[in-house]
Amino acid sequence: MKTRILAGLALVPLLLLVALGGLPLYIGEFVIVAIAIHEFYKAFETKKINPIFSLGYVFALFLLIKNYFSLDKNYTYIFMFILFICSIIPMLQCKKNIMDIIVTFFGIFYVEILIDFIVLTMDNFQDGNKLVWLVFIISFMTDTFAYFSGYLFGKHKLIPNVSPKKTIEGSIGGILGSTICCLIFGYIFKLDMALMIVMGIIGSIIAQIGDLFASSIKRYVGIKDYGNLIPGHGGVLDRFDSVILVAPFVYSAVIFFMK
Repeated sequence: MKTRILAGLALVPLLLLVALGGLPLYIGEFVIVAIAIHEFYKAFETKKINPIFSLGYVFALFLLIKNYFSLDKNYTYIFMFILFICSIIPMLQCKKNIMDIIVTFFGIFYVEILIDFIVLTMDNFQDGNKLVWLVFIISFMTDTFAYFSGYLFGKHKLIPNVSPKKTIEGSIGGILGSTICCLIFGYIFKLDMALMIVMGIIGSIIAQIGDLFASSIKRYVGIKDYGNLIPGHGGVLDRFDSVILVAPFVYSAVIFFMK
């Protein structure tokens, strides 16, 4: 537990990138996304699936360029089409098979496009510099409260076939912790408190689904962690598995309820 706590505190400086916004945030996202997509692709090699790593790295670079120059979303569609054409060539040469291509593009969508909603939230809303913090409050507080609630009170397994250590008590604790922290955040910044309750509850459930989904992939490919870069947490993808789904949720919730 001590290692996990210290490693978690070591991640705090990364949040400074969010506070700074702009180019530091774009570069930070590029680094995180590039590492995460590498970890994701690497995991599937245990199943003799060989994604096209270079396409994942190139798309990470594209996100950096897209965000810095505030390019229209149409450029993303066009660039995805170009990457798809590029992926067909090695398949026609019998160097790659259909599963290699499927995992390549699923990784781009799951890891890179969904994480990019952090930047979209920051840059596309009037109070984006405040609202973007909800992504991390919901994700990290759910993880923290779920961990300690499960550690202290956990007795009933949640979904043991996917994640044996997670408990129903931990899940409830994560939802309560997320909701309380969202309410505190909303009170400080004078946001709609009813909306904070909704975002805290639903966001926490989505965060836990993201965590469980990442765990199900790890179970499928037969690994414990996506990497070992962060002691006590695994790889970057292990730490951001809940953020991946919470980021688009917060963006969507702001569009439907606040814009």
